[in-house]
Amino acid sequence: MPSIDRARALLDEYPVVDGHNDLPYALREQVRYDLGARDLAADQSAHLHTDLARLRAGGVGAQYWSVYVRSDLPGALTATLEQIDCVQRLIDRYPQDLRAALTAADMEAARAEGRIASLMGAEGGHSIDNSLAALRALYALGVRYMTLTHNDNIAWADSATDSPAVGGLSAFGREVVREMNREGMLVDLSHVADTTMRDALDTSVAPVIFSHSSARAVCDHPRNIPDDVLERLPANGGVAMVTFVPKFVLQAAVDWTAAADENMRANGFHHLDTTAEAMKVHRAFEEDNPRPIATVSTVADHLDHMREVAGIDHLGIGGDYDGTAFTPAGLDDVSGYPNLIAELLDRGWSSTDVTKLTWQNAVRVLGAAEDVARDLRSRRAPSHATLEQLDG
Repeated sequence: MPSIDRARALLDEYPVVDGHNDLPYALREQVRYDLGARDLAADQSAHLHTDLARLRAGGVGAQYWSVYVRSDLPGALTATLEQIDCVQRLIDRYPQDLRAALTAADMEAARAEGRIASLMGAEGGHSIDNSLAALRALYALGVRYMTLTHNDNIAWADSATDSPAVGGLSAFGREVVREMNREGMLVDLSHVADTTMRDALDTSVAPVIFSHSSARAVCDHPRNIPDDVLERLPANGGVAMVTFVPKFVLQAAVDWTAAADENMRANGFHHLDTTAEAMKVHRAFEEDNPRPIATVSTVADHLDHMREVAGIDHLGIGGDYDGTAFTPAGLDDVSGYPNLIAELLDRGWSSTDVTKLTWQNAVRVLGAAEDVARDLRSRRAPSHATLEQLDG
């Protein structure tokens, strides 16, 4: 049987749990949450990486929808609530395809029903406005992971792409991690500085995740995971979910992206802007400066390395679709996952390896966080510490 057919057969049984898709923010930017204007039941390939038919074609069985807002956006907590509302309305709009999932058991129930388990992850600790009560409220609304930072430092944690300020996690930052453990919210270490990664691993008593990060040793970008941190995942029980973003997986794309980002800023756009106007600027730059192209093989190289360092029980997938302007060839949108699985099968990955990567590891890690939370809640009351109390 050809590898692509074997890949599709495996995904029929153990579909992909993808750790990060920015569709809600794309809907905010493109149509201000008018779901009728971007009907996911129709082909949206002209506007989005994601629609229902392509999710099905890609073998996606569970999706963490990112409820991301920019860290420089005033009223980030309110905007995060709007993102949560968007996800909830998507689930309500497409009940035959999407199922709300709050637990690992919910994910398995969705798989049994043939629906796509829909979870949420908040991308950046700025979304809680330095409030542990806000953190608990987000959990109550269904958010099941929080990325500790996005691209900028926050008061209690350093980002991978900002100048060091805190030195990792502050005392309040460590209290945030402890409260996430108590709630059952996964601590997501994508985007954070190496020092923050290590402090979080030192603090967390539950498994952590990287919702969309690749291997630093394969592509030297600060958004990727250094080997010494990957080596700690087995003891922690956590999962590193490889991302597809070319500027994080292909070394030649790193320098190109730096120049492209500077061009965006020079033309008055945020470098992460994916609106039609911003993309015109991107395309004009690319015409004059051909973009290095990542491929399925590029991503597989990261997974091979991460498997060697962390072990097969600690890997997952987090494509970052609809949150990146460019994608690798063969992984152009959410329909592309079978191409990656076929590549891994051709490289000698077993069916057992693949099912751990696509489904089992991600379900296990959420279930483990739930187990830790049950124990902690039986022994400890909610924390009401403040940034001022702990950090001065």
